[in-house]
Amino acid sequence: MPETTTPPPATAPVRRSARVLLLGTDDSLLLFRGHLDPARPDAGHCWFTPGGSVADGESLREAAARELAEETGLRLAPEELGPLVARTSGYAELPWASGLFEDVFFLHRVAPYPVDTSGFKEHENASVTGHRWWPVDDLATTAETVFPYGLPPLLADLRDGRTPSAPVQLPWHH
Repeated sequence: MPETTTPPPATAPVRRSARVLLLGTDDSLLLFRGHLDPARPDAGHCWFTPGGSVADGESLREAAARELAEETGLRLAPEELGPLVARTSGYAELPWASGLFEDVFFLHRVAPYPVDTSGFKEHENASVTGHRWWPVDDLATTAETVFPYGLPPLLADLRDGRTPSAPVQLPWHH
């Protein structure tokens, strides 16, 4: 199902993000490590996928491809991204916005490569503390906080060649 045919939610999100499940051909997933609260680094950290805000006039695929280039150095045309495989949405109160947030996730398979974060924006440099290609099986057993919730079963299906016919709804994480 094309991502542009999905009707908008009853309440428009205050932030819509396009993200990428960058799944390695060695069955690893690229995740970034960042502060749960950049203003309070002692509050802990979490792991999350590449991606970010959709700009005005930008399609979900265009945003995902742009964010992938900025955050990882991987440059793809939007149509080269794999399918839209998951969504998550919910309410959050953050220092910079409150309301309904929505994240969509595209799948893209690639041989793991040295990640280039030189395209990070200032706020990303301040809050992202590292990255790692995580073995998919390790994500199912880690005690680390990984966003979005519910990734391990989806990743196991994707790894095994089972792509959902419609995007899977993952649990919200705030």
